[in-house]
Amino acid sequence: MAHRGRFITLEGGEGAGKSTQARRLAAALAAAGLPVLRTREPGGTPGAERIRDLLLGHGPWDPVAEAMLHFAARREHLVRIIRPFLDSGGWVVCDRFADSTLAYQGAQGLPREVWTSLAGLALEGSAPDLTLVLDLPVEAGMARLGNRGAGRTEAGEALDRYELMGRRFHEAVREAFLAIAAAEPERCTVLDAARAPDLVGAAVVGVVGDRLGVRL
Repeated sequence: MAHRGRFITLEGGEGAGKSTQARRLAAALAAAGLPVLRTREPGGTPGAERIRDLLLGHGPWDPVAEAMLHFAARREHLVRIIRPFLDSGGWVVCDRFADSTLAYQGAQGLPREVWTSLAGLALEGSAPDLTLVLDLPVEAGMARLGNRGAGRTEAGEALDRYELMGRRFHEAVREAFLAIAAAEPERCTVLDAARAPDLVGAAVVGVVGDRLGVRL
């Protein structure tokens, strides 16, 4: 029987470079000979991607209803993709996971106890082995989004409704991620995402190597 793989998540606010660093980390793990799956949330399965379209393209939602949609997508992602890959010995690199729901929906008024109840139902104790929080001042993140041009991301997608929310919301999200990391230092590492992507990437690889005992 294969040993269980490792589950790594990248978290942080808008413009922090999570997708870029997830891609780089997955490539480094693959180059080290490890079976690796790079995925994202909300999304990762056909059904979850349809929920993603609802969440990012429509709204506003009641915070509890919005969190329920996130956890519905997450449950599908977990049971159909993430758990089977981990059980086969693979390494999963995921751009956002449950911490994002706590930070983003919490900033919109979701009570912590509701998040805890939904997480208990959907995740049944599943949690990342390591979470990398890419921290970036809000003004820098907003500037990066502005530099993408004409309201579109680097991938050519329209900016989603979270990316278009105001500064006060994004400040609350940043504070929430830092609080999560401070409360769970055994799982979370905060990295300065204001640096050049190559420097952030080197830091990501270094932390993964040190915390999870793999040579990259």
